[in-house]
Amino acid sequence: MGGSGPPADINSTGAGHTRRAASSLLARAFTTASITELRHAVAAAVAAAGLTGEPAEDFVLAVHELATNAVRHGGGTGHLHLRRQGDLLLCDVIDHGAGVDAPPIRQVAGDAAGGRGLWLADHLADSLSLRRRADGLTATVTIALS
Repeated sequence: MGGSGPPADINSTGAGHTRRAASSLLARAFTTASITELRHAVAAAVAAAGLTGEPAEDFVLAVHELATNAVRHGGGTGHLHLRRQGDLLLCDVIDHGAGVDAPPIRQVAGDAAGGRGLWLADHLADSLSLRRRADGLTATVTIALS
């Protein structure tokens, strides 16, 4: 049975990270009324996964910005799924807003009110991806634990 290569549930991502079957750390629906509670739950789950200090604070803020965008621009509700995959934390924030394409990620003028959520998430996490679905948008941020 030997064989070379990793077991079926382990793959190299090519970026120095190992990808394993993901384990769910937190899954929760949210609304405007529960954003603060959600942020605390994400912070606790991130800490329990071993991410601490400034990287943890940055990642929690990135997730918070995405959740805030979901309720403001994505239909008033959302769903969050935080998981660990090898040495990565991944967090999907899913909304049900209308739209044709994923919104642009850009820095807005300093005197503009709002509009910084995606830009902040992109800069605070290791990566941000946006995927438009027929019924909304999925924003995914990642950060390495090591």
